[in-house]
Amino acid sequence: MAESSLALYSGSAQRFDELLGANGEVREHWRGFVAHMKASGVDGVRRGIELARRLVVENGVTYNVYADPQGRDRPWMLDPLPLLLGAEEWRGIEAGVIQRTQLLNAILADCYGAQRLVREGVVPGELVYGHPNYLAPAQGVRPRDGVWMHLHAMDLARAPDGRWWVLSDRTQTPSGLGYALENRQIIARVFPEAFTDLGVRPLDGSFQALRESLMGLAESEDSLAVVLTPGPFNETYFEHAYLARRLGLPLVQGQDLTVRADTVYLKTLGGLRPVHAILRRLDDDYCDPLELRADSALGVPGLLGAVRAGRVTIANSLGTGLLESPAWQGFLPGCARALLGTSLLLPPVATWWCGEQPALEDVLANLERLVIKGTYPNQRFEPTFARYLSANGQAQLTERLRGRPQAYVAQERIMLSHAPVWRPGQGLNLAPRALSLRVYAIWTPNGYRVLPGGLARVAAGGVSDIVSSQRGGGSKDVWVLGDGHEAPEPEPAPQVLAARPVELPSQLVENLYWLGRYSERCEAKTRMLRATLGVRSERALWRAAKDACIEAGVLAAEGEAEWGLYDEQLEHGLATDLGRFGWAATQARSRLSVAHWRSVRQMQRDFHEAGEQRADAVETLDRLLVSLTALAGFALDDMTQDDGWRLLMLGRRLERIQSMATLIARLLHADAVPGSGLLGWLLDACSSSITYRTRHVASPQLGPVVQLLVFEPGNPRSLAFQWQKVARTLGDLAQTLGTSIDTALDAPVAALEALLPQLAELHSLGEAGGEVRVRLAEALVALGDGAGEVSDHLSMQHFTHVELGLQAVAT
Repeated sequence: MAESSLALYSGSAQRFDELLGANGEVREHWRGFVAHMKASGVDGVRRGIELARRLVVENGVTYNVYADPQGRDRPWMLDPLPLLLGAEEWRGIEAGVIQRTQLLNAILADCYGAQRLVREGVVPGELVYGHPNYLAPAQGVRPRDGVWMHLHAMDLARAPDGRWWVLSDRTQTPSGLGYALENRQIIARVFPEAFTDLGVRPLDGSFQALRESLMGLAESEDSLAVVLTPGPFNETYFEHAYLARRLGLPLVQGQDLTVRADTVYLKTLGGLRPVHAILRRLDDDYCDPLELRADSALGVPGLLGAVRAGRVTIANSLGTGLLESPAWQGFLPGCARALLGTSLLLPPVATWWCGEQPALEDVLANLERLVIKGTYPNQRFEPTFARYLSANGQAQLTERLRGRPQAYVAQERIMLSHAPVWRPGQGLNLAPRALSLRVYAIWTPNGYRVLPGGLARVAAGGVSDIVSSQRGGGSKDVWVLGDGHEAPEPEPAPQVLAARPVELPSQLVENLYWLGRYSERCEAKTRMLRATLGVRSERALWRAAKDACIEAGVLAAEGEAEWGLYDEQLEHGLATDLGRFGWAATQARSRLSVAHWRSVRQMQRDFHEAGEQRADAVETLDRLLVSLTALAGFALDDMTQDDGWRLLMLGRRLERIQSMATLIARLLHADAVPGSGLLGWLLDACSSSITYRTRHVASPQLGPVVQLLVFEPGNPRSLAFQWQKVARTLGDLAQTLGTSIDTALDAPVAALEALLPQLAELHSLGEAGGEVRVRLAEALVALGDGAGEVSDHLSMQHFTHVELGLQAVAT
């Protein structure tokens, strides 16, 4: 924050300003940070702002806003200026959060157990039984250790007098935890000296506590915990993959799990493995199509039965969505007195449920100072500020409230506090924005623990009091400043830890396999197009090379070849396959390193921008080839070389066998012996030109070219190199997984090796040469077909697990 930026910033007399006090001076706990910003100067601050923006894009931090043109690629909105909270203030928030989480946990236990609150009239029965998220099948179920919520999020707002009030609770699938940690990692890089000097409390310990809590629920060494996601189309899928990677847990979808004999199993590459804990990101009613929502294609049939039998722990427990209604806010003080015998440390915002007649009359009498909301989360009713409605609008709202009063809640409007944000496009000027604070409580065996920070969210602009990511709002990192009185992070007791086997979900492995295939497919087509555009000046050769591209589906039969690589409508075109590659990478994201994923995203952005700008085709292909080669390096040297990696590499090698065998066979099937020009194009397309030139002084000839591309085991681009690696990898898989070795390549490889002594006759113009070329072409076609058979066998043997799964359960 440079001097000029601060001078132009001013708060509001009607709102609490997080940065400035009532007299316009910087608040005490902000002064150290402001001093750092002044020392950085304008250029330093500008570099920090740009770094934050760049890291969000490069790290692929996204949040899907429905109906947004950017869809799944909408970047997460992060303001680089953090929200600072003093140590003493945070201790008060922390105590209130723990108390409230304990209360909500007790309410859930009562609603699905003794139901004392309803019997004694503390809570109206309609609020419980009429709630769409009340799960009658879960009645009487008691989760392990009585813990309903392993993770609780609540949204706080600061009123003009400086007090924090609770706006809402997120109790079934609280979101934002992954974004909070990503925000921290980015902003700590933007302001490293300020972060260190101010003693900001770290977040990492809370994530480790969550992992240990989930893993500690295991009853045997074979059990495991997983993260359950609806899939890549979900608005917060980035966070799902991020948490899975951060916690070291498999990221799974519903079809990755199955229930047998009231036990949940993960379909892994090696068979079925029992699952003891599920951190779910799937709403209650979608979790079990057998007992809850029959039309759900996202859940696991029989999951609730496994919970009922005590064979699996769901975090958060099924049924916790019951508390996600603003109507509960008005009844929580009474619940706290009834269940805890105390008052709430963090008060809820004043709330009236209109289903009670006296409350309805009070609401109608004070309509202009209230915010009207739907009682239940499935209602399509946006929060309505009555004061902004016309007389006719208020009359319609009154009629609506009287018609179905139980469906609406009224809350007192809080003038949200303001925090400074960097004003986009306005140099280094600051602007005030309405702010709310989402904080998190995490269950541990020693009780609930509060993440020392959280996720600050700011309104999109102006004087809006609606803070919502779906409405274009942004976020901030939250810095809780230390004062030396914090309890130290507990050190884990020294123990000998046995390495747990890495369980690979079948669907993940399948996506890794296709990631390998599509990466090789894109690389092969890039090289082919690059070689083809390189011979445009030679008419006959250009025509032959272009025809080969058209037959391979890389170019359309009509249109300019230079722009064909950008054609997303071409079914087998390069642009289409790059999209498929990106989708496979998205599905396998939890297994990719940050740098690997960043490279995938950068490659896709560069290619998309080149297409929009109609950039020079050869330059685009050159850049794309560099990116694809780098990704191949990540696959080779940046991933654990387990069975998932083996299948990824199998995908690459089988794809190379099919594409190269098909291409070479096509040239051999031609009526005439391919000339040196076409053979040079083939060598270039197969990335073997330099190797050929270092071995042969003469121009390319058919025999030596075939020898190099088909039979040379020392050439990493040759077919022989590929089939030898495939055979070795298939053997390794068979050994680790206890399956048989696939032999689909044995016959075509033997047929090819039998033709090796006749390579000298290939260039012959006579009948003998033609016969050898035909036989070699047929053997290459058979080799490509054999690679396809191996691929099909892999899919049946490792990606479905129907028979293997039944055997695993039986044993």
